[in-house]
Amino acid sequence: MKVTIHVSVETDDPATTTDYTIGTLERAELSLATLGLTLDDAKTILAGLQEVLVTEQVAAFVAQHGQCPHCNAPRPRKGQHDLVMRTLFGTLTLESPRLYTCACQETDQQSFSPLAERLPERTTPERRYLQAKWAALLSFDRTVAALEEVFPLQTNHSTVVRHVHQAAERLDAALGPEQTMFAEGCQRAWEALPPPEGRITVGLDGAYVHAREGDNRTAGWFEVIVGKSIPLDRPAKCFSFVQTSDTKPKRRLFEVLKAQGLQMNQDLTFLSDGGATVRELQLYLSPESEHILDWFHVTMRITQLQQQVNGLAAATRADCVRDPAQVLGSVKWYLWHGNVFRTLQELSWLADDVEAWGETHPDAAKLAQRLWEFHDYISNNRDWIPNYGERYRYGERIATGFTESAVNQVVSKRMVKQQQMRWTKQGAHRLLQVRVQVLNDDLRATFGEWYPEMERPEPALAAAA
Repeated sequence: MKVTIHVSVETDDPATTTDYTIGTLERAELSLATLGLTLDDAKTILAGLQEVLVTEQVAAFVAQHGQCPHCNAPRPRKGQHDLVMRTLFGTLTLESPRLYTCACQETDQQSFSPLAERLPERTTPERRYLQAKWAALLSFDRTVAALEEVFPLQTNHSTVVRHVHQAAERLDAALGPEQTMFAEGCQRAWEALPPPEGRITVGLDGAYVHAREGDNRTAGWFEVIVGKSIPLDRPAKCFSFVQTSDTKPKRRLFEVLKAQGLQMNQDLTFLSDGGATVRELQLYLSPESEHILDWFHVTMRITQLQQQVNGLAAATRADCVRDPAQVLGSVKWYLWHGNVFRTLQELSWLADDVEAWGETHPDAAKLAQRLWEFHDYISNNRDWIPNYGERYRYGERIATGFTESAVNQVVSKRMVKQQQMRWTKQGAHRLLQVRVQVLNDDLRATFGEWYPEMERPEPALAAAA
């Protein structure tokens, strides 16, 4: 059996119709493998149909510009050049004529290329969109392999990377300027605002990515900040950035909250690990915000101290005035109830005692250092330590478990787990901007803003009789 596929193109003149033959399909005896179209068949048909459609579109456009719209005089050709367009259904070479400008209009330009001006980019938006989306979810090499398997196109690793970077640069350029403070207005203006839709909870945490600097592939690690914003009755959104590479971290967070309906009278809760970077990031965004030290990170530090105490020699523990494990248990209890004063007091007493052991028991010196580090950590974050027990009883968040899942989703799955690639800070930051757009289901809408024709509804394709 043979099936020949023809396409008829009708212009504005109903009497003018052009017929094209795209290809012929041959089928032998019916089987599962020969039933209907194969992937290669579909790619061949789409590539042929794309070539016909683009050829006719370009011919009609060039014909429209063949005469002056003011005096209808024909525009002489100065020459022509080839214009390469990379589409989702193949790479096409188009003839782009260069025309002389008409003498009826005063202009400094003697000639122009209408097709080159209409198509300033050489890659279609949908191809850019799919390259960016798939590269945000898969490795660059796998993205190239998947695109070439599904669509009748050819691309390469460097092209995909470049298009991802260009999309990220455009996203960053759309952000407003960085500010120290985003809380604007006065108390009277805030009270006049309509009631907000509900509390927004924001969790902030850090993750580490393998670093690369030039040809140095053993440059260690660098930190990535990841956050997740969860409104009470709206979809959650993630955001991320490389803290030493991003110049607008606070603006980035504010725009996420603004997109979720943030008002200046909104209840806003920030949960973080207490690091200096995230402490500065969340300040002055809203007058109604509260800041809480994440209970998970507090207990994690206490657990590490308890493990170190368990590793002390028996002779060292025998000289203790008070059992260190018991003291740490008391510290945890005081913190749970928000008693920072007693926490710092117990830690300082225990650290002084352990330092005294260090003169005769060397294994205690490291424990003393860790105790003072934990003392400073609690002291630096004392204003952000609430009564955790009370919040827990009222069903309020006290830990950033939802942020840990965001770190895994945003960073680990793409850049750390089972990934051998090392990243420059700039490259990681740009990929993260595209990845969070994909995870937040915002990338298609963003491309629709950049290219409005992508979102323009088209007439439904009529079914064949």
